[in-house]
Amino acid sequence: MNANEICKQNNDNEHVQYRPAALANSVDSIRFNLTNDWNILSSIYDLLVDEKAFCVASQEWSEKIVLFEQPKELEKIIDLTIDENKSLTMSEIEKICRQVIKYSVKTSHGRFHNQLFGQMDPYGLAGTWISEALNTSAYTFEVAPIFSLIETEIIKRICELCGYVNGDGIFSPGGSISNMYGLALARYKRFPNIKTDGMFGLPPLVLFTSEESHYSLKKAAHWLGFGMDNCVEVTTNERGQMSVEDLEDKILQVKAEGRVPLFVNATAGTTVLGAFDDFEKVADICEKYDLWLHVDGCLGGSALFCYKYRELLKGLHRSNSFSWNPHKSMGAPLQCSLFITRELELLPKCNSLAVDYLFQQDKFYDVSYDTGNKSVQCGRKVDAFKLWLMLKARGYGSYGRLLDYALDISKVFVDKLRQRESRGFRLVIDEFQYTNICFWYIPKHLRNLEETEEWKQKLYEVAPKVKELMIREGTLMLGYCPLQYRNIGNFFRMVFTCFPVITHSELDFILNEIERLAEQRHKDINGFV
Repeated sequence: MNANEICKQNNDNEHVQYRPAALANSVDSIRFNLTNDWNILSSIYDLLVDEKAFCVASQEWSEKIVLFEQPKELEKIIDLTIDENKSLTMSEIEKICRQVIKYSVKTSHGRFHNQLFGQMDPYGLAGTWISEALNTSAYTFEVAPIFSLIETEIIKRICELCGYVNGDGIFSPGGSISNMYGLALARYKRFPNIKTDGMFGLPPLVLFTSEESHYSLKKAAHWLGFGMDNCVEVTTNERGQMSVEDLEDKILQVKAEGRVPLFVNATAGTTVLGAFDDFEKVADICEKYDLWLHVDGCLGGSALFCYKYRELLKGLHRSNSFSWNPHKSMGAPLQCSLFITRELELLPKCNSLAVDYLFQQDKFYDVSYDTGNKSVQCGRKVDAFKLWLMLKARGYGSYGRLLDYALDISKVFVDKLRQRESRGFRLVIDEFQYTNICFWYIPKHLRNLEETEEWKQKLYEVAPKVKELMIREGTLMLGYCPLQYRNIGNFFRMVFTCFPVITHSELDFILNEIERLAEQRHKDINGFV
């Protein structure tokens, strides 16, 4: 019996409420084909493999990282329109999925180094697929029983590694939100009535962060009602570390202006230079003036697991809160972000509401495992599972050794850059604390010239143009950045992560490819003149 016959039969039945034929056809057709629709899932992994979406093995690294097309060309290749009633067959859906994979960036490719994240850990991807398939929310034990226990276990262990004796935490949708959690808790602890009264009648509250820190702190000042003018930037040294002398000077200046110093954000691994602030010295200042100390460890927090480089986080235990993104250095799939605090009861006090339809107190199990009331969200993805599966599969010590290796190989890369100074490579700073390595390539036609402002502007054009060739040829992807607060223009930023595990010979490929593309550009179209 087809959908039209079913529709007619239902309409002939006096006990069935009348529905328009088109609607009846649609609903009945979907209902009777729904089991077959689930077969799409069995083909997805094959599509990913066929289109070489992962390129994990080094022998696959000759595959293009991206098949780049301009936006208007992509719109011609893939039909992006959404229609009211048009539907597609299973084979047509598979074709679209294949096209999407084909024209997407292969971020697990061994030569993708464009962001602060790189190749995924397969155990993390497996965890993601399972948690997506189970499609639940992390707000109550009732609908996420094992996931609630997993999140609790991870937070407990990370608190121990941070040195938070009686800490607490929550998984959040990204590092920016984690940093906002820290600011919201600091404000609530100092002014608990703000939860009901708002900021009316309070003097301006001020947060401090370094000029090298992430822009999410300014956004937090905006979103939480502090105002961006009350996010005070602190100067940094050559390596990008916050100046504690300037921090104290600016705290005193803010107090003299009648504003209230509240919060200091220190950074464990800045976005560009990978700098780690001196947490011991910053903590001394925070304790002296009774300020909340938050450590943004979204990038460098994975050093918690290190053996050789654990000292990067010395003094972390003295902070009030800490944010960390395992989806960066560690290879957890996006997104995977934690907010951790040493204040045991502050998260629920700050964020909880009496939501009778969800957080009932007369449930038949221990409602302390209903963690949703600690969150600013209602629905919340179970991001803990993918990280937990990774840690179960390898043990967290494995990630410490992998990150130690990534830091070691980054230092080898620095040595290779120094050895190639005569071939045009130059470091932006002399020493890097983390796996971010920043450098220029000076093409042949710019060497041995007076380094005037005009010369510098030409140099700053090199990285974007080489980056364009990288993407068009698909051979390599590195990021480029300026440091505007230092009046420094574009340079390359190479970021080493736990995955892929890079060999010395791969470092030579990266440098050779940059050199090849830069000189090819000048030779072919005289693009650097």
